[in-house]
Amino acid sequence: MPLRPKPATQPPLPHDCPLEDVLSLLAGAWTVQILWFLRAGPRRFGDLRRDLTRVSTKVLTNRLRVMQQHGLLERQVLPSNPPQVEYSLTPMSRELEAVLNSMEQVGRRLKRHSLQEPAA
Repeated sequence: MPLRPKPATQPPLPHDCPLEDVLSLLAGAWTVQILWFLRAGPRRFGDLRRDLTRVSTKVLTNRLRVMQQHGLLERQVLPSNPPQVEYSLTPMSRELEAVLNSMEQVGRRLKRHSLQEPAA
């Protein structure tokens, strides 16, 4: 006798689901890593480039622009010669710190769990 699927207990996600928007933004290349490094304070573009050793200048520039457009980053041009740019978190992106901390804790537990499991 075939099994019948259980009906969903939750309503379907709305078409304009805010969770999907946040997940889509966080899933963007280097987004989480950029947020991680900026938690400690403002960083210049060159500092972020060195922090993220495998990212290209073009990709980092594009990602910073997207994050700025979404209100996650503030960009400040510093008065110097040549001009330097500094990025910092906005109050909205600061709200994601708890999420990043939770993800880090779960990641550490997953890593410990995978080390304890015998290889199949």
